[in-house]
Amino acid sequence: MQKKDYLELYRQMVLIRRLEESAAELYQKGEVGGFLHLYIGQEAVSTGILAARQPQDRVITAYRDHGVAINAGIPAKNILAELLGKAAGVTGGKGGSMHLADTSLNYWGGHAIVGAHLPIAAGLALADKMEKRDGVTICMFGEGATNIGFFHEAVNLAKTWNLPVLWVCENNRYGMGTSPERASAVSEIIRKACGYGMDAYDVDGMDVLAVKDMAAERLSGIRAGSGPQFLEVNTYRFRGHSMGDPERYRTPEEVKQYVENGPIDRYQKHLLENKICKLEELQEIDRQAAAEIEAGVVFAQESPEPPDEALFEHIYAPETSGGA
Repeated sequence: MQKKDYLELYRQMVLIRRLEESAAELYQKGEVGGFLHLYIGQEAVSTGILAARQPQDRVITAYRDHGVAINAGIPAKNILAELLGKAAGVTGGKGGSMHLADTSLNYWGGHAIVGAHLPIAAGLALADKMEKRDGVTICMFGEGATNIGFFHEAVNLAKTWNLPVLWVCENNRYGMGTSPERASAVSEIIRKACGYGMDAYDVDGMDVLAVKDMAAERLSGIRAGSGPQFLEVNTYRFRGHSMGDPERYRTPEEVKQYVENGPIDRYQKHLLENKICKLEELQEIDRQAAAEIEAGVVFAQESPEPPDEALFEHIYAPETSGGA
């Protein structure tokens, strides 16, 4: 990696953090409707995973999708506009927080229903295999989704048909407000993949470089014909499951322990100790990220609402040639 590559990882993580902090403020002011699931604390996961992918690799994730959208290349201002339900939003103000998507970037979106996107990921991978393309589908989900039938059906099918999928479990230790030890007969998530005869690995999700390197190895293996692989990324969310979460299931001391060794601070320390850059350079990136989000908030607030006729758009798929 060159210096610019190291700094780009830092920029993306800081931009995600600033966007999420602003999203929380907008929600508390009543400008964001519906649910809001923040990615604060998990920035190294999506940043590392998507840094390892190639353009032909598809990405699909669950409802905690703002960070993935940033890493996929969606401008922060359009994400913010979407949160506010504006026409300039990435999905025209119709999708909201849990449905950010842009297929032109091979980002197949966030999905609100727990685990429901896993069969879709298997279908995307099946299409690539049938068309003899070398793309890999990267499917991200939380550990709570591994108790859902969708998970078992999709993982089983992927292994049975040898589909090019990288299953990425973002284990942030709490499915809503319940730990895996209290909700799953097999609390070691990685063992669930082994039960389907699938190669499975885990990695420290607070270390962006470790995530990137592990993801690169897994994607390379899948591209070479290994079939599906499973990656458990051990991470932690610093905020509640969603904005209305009273967080009675964990102590402030536990949260503090993780916050003090968070992914951004940890990466900054690595960059400085290894003399990859100077503190002033990181501070300038911080300043630029804050300015970009501040401008994005203004853009979103000043953007127009979707017109009335938008209610009748995107109801049906466009008719293809040769159709009836």
